[in-house]
Amino acid sequence: MVLPPYLSLHYGLRPGTQVRIDEVVNGLRLRPPVTHLAKVYIEPTNYCNLECRTCIRKGWDEPLGQMSDTTFAHIIDGLRVFCPAPTVFLGGFGEPTAHPHIVEMVARARALGAPVELITNGTILTRELSGQLIEAGLNMLWVSLDGATPESYADVRLGAALPEVLNNIANFRDIRRAAHLSAPQLGIAFVAMRRNISDLPAVLRLGSHLGAKRFLVTNVLPYTAEMCKEVLYSRALNDIVFQPSVSQLELPKIDVDEITREALYKIMRGCKSITFAGVYFGQAANDRCPFVESGATAVGWDGNLSPCLPLMHNHVSFLDEQRRFSRRYVVGSLVERNLKDLWNAPEYQAFRERVQEFVFSFCTHCGGCDLAQGNEEDCFGNTFPTCGGCLWAQGVIRCP
Repeated sequence: MVLPPYLSLHYGLRPGTQVRIDEVVNGLRLRPPVTHLAKVYIEPTNYCNLECRTCIRKGWDEPLGQMSDTTFAHIIDGLRVFCPAPTVFLGGFGEPTAHPHIVEMVARARALGAPVELITNGTILTRELSGQLIEAGLNMLWVSLDGATPESYADVRLGAALPEVLNNIANFRDIRRAAHLSAPQLGIAFVAMRRNISDLPAVLRLGSHLGAKRFLVTNVLPYTAEMCKEVLYSRALNDIVFQPSVSQLELPKIDVDEITREALYKIMRGCKSITFAGVYFGQAANDRCPFVESGATAVGWDGNLSPCLPLMHNHVSFLDEQRRFSRRYVVGSLVERNLKDLWNAPEYQAFRERVQEFVFSFCTHCGGCDLAQGNEEDCFGNTFPTCGGCLWAQGVIRCP
């Protein structure tokens, strides 16, 4: 296979690299190699100024802190050896703009040539801070909006006021426009629940009006028993084991309305592969870790490297209304070892290969034994950390 040099470099496709190829309708899908580091999530702090209903803090007893300048310097030094520089995503389980040196973090990562993204609740995104982030070279700003009215928004984002957040986003947009810049782009992230799903169309309109180009919708992950009643994916989890009656279906362009939607819904549940007007729509991405598939890794505020965001902190969540404890998994400390060494460590690479194969038990739709109540081991004989109960790997929970 001969690829353009820029494409080979971007996806880490060097001679001898092993990659997975999936057969799709009328083509092939090339999956990036697990050896290629493409994205680094960095958690500047796990402090936050809000008390959201959806927050992981409802299900953990973790120390709070913010990343030191020394720790961030170690991360930057580790990124220098990668070509091209991986995307740096500033965000974890805290409010990044609460870190006093967040602008400097953006600028230092951009100086390496790394694309930089940041996610915020938007409450302390002042006009001054917006200008500084834009000047620092931020490429992408994600803002969490979980409601379209002051009442529905405040019902989820406890301690926040929607008019203030929308005003902050508008200021960000206006500063960028005044400087005649195409970046940073704006993205809107929405956590879907029973209590707010009716607001989604209005949130999309609000975001478009504010200049957002990208939108991401994720389901809520319950960190408390009370939040279990908010989930919108109970049937979706059952569909994971549902055996499709049709392997391939080709559909034309068709209206989706009160006449067609029920029929379309039923046939989509019963099909393995679907195309719309010749365009591959695909199938549910079951047993596919979005972090491993995208070549990502995650760094906590303390400088410890983990394979993904869910493994950065000890926490409790609920799977099918059953309490589940996820133990933190740390590959190593970036204060003690450099990023390249840890990324290429044999045990970490072996873990990524195991996750890409996804040979774990089916905890997300089984939950029939005590092993499903944690990530220590599973009934297939896998040992810590096991990923069979991970909702990210089933396409239920998503991150920017």
